[in-house]
Amino acid sequence: MLLGDPGNVIYLIPAILISLSFHEFSHAFVSYKLGDPTAKNMGRLTLNPFKHLDILGTIMLLVARFGWAKPVPINPMYYRDRRKGVMLVSLAGPLSNVLLALAFSVPMLYIQAKYGIRGARYFDATSIMYNLSVFFYVININLAVFNILPVPPLDGSKILSAVLPPSRYYKLLQYENYIAVVFLLIVFIFPGLLYKIMSPFIFVIELAVKAIAVPIVRALL
Repeated sequence: MLLGDPGNVIYLIPAILISLSFHEFSHAFVSYKLGDPTAKNMGRLTLNPFKHLDILGTIMLLVARFGWAKPVPINPMYYRDRRKGVMLVSLAGPLSNVLLALAFSVPMLYIQAKYGIRGARYFDATSIMYNLSVFFYVININLAVFNILPVPPLDGSKILSAVLPPSRYYKLLQYENYIAVVFLLIVFIFPGLLYKIMSPFIFVIELAVKAIAVPIVRALL
């Protein structure tokens, strides 16, 4: 089942809208719990997809299986530990996508095991659930991996703030705009190269997700 198949748009659109919204909501929620009301005051503490969508990032998800939404505004001044707070808020988005991938891997693997369905194109309830689960699984795995890349303005670049010494991180920030432009050019010109970089991380996350999901599925069969 190809993500580029026009017939799959009925699965692709809800998977993108819900996955991006859950990702950004998770950033906003964790920041709010750490004492920062910025995202809440700007209407971003919501699962409403139209509050979070970035046009270019959504198009990239449609055509390339990875993309982004509008960054959630935060103010680290509210955090007790700014570096730790920024790291936790940044991790919240990718982790939320891993959790969604895990949730949808269970029905995906269950239907595969029980009915032998792979790439179903029928419109019965089982096939619809299978296809929807596959799209949620693939989209969320890719979203998680793409966003943990240590490239501005992705979440991975902010996670670096808790790993690198402050002096080196602030020096990196001086070149943030240049790095972001070069990265976007690579994405558009050499999308295959980016996917090769992401593939090992996708493999590891899929192993972890299935290690949890498979015993659950076996217990349900």
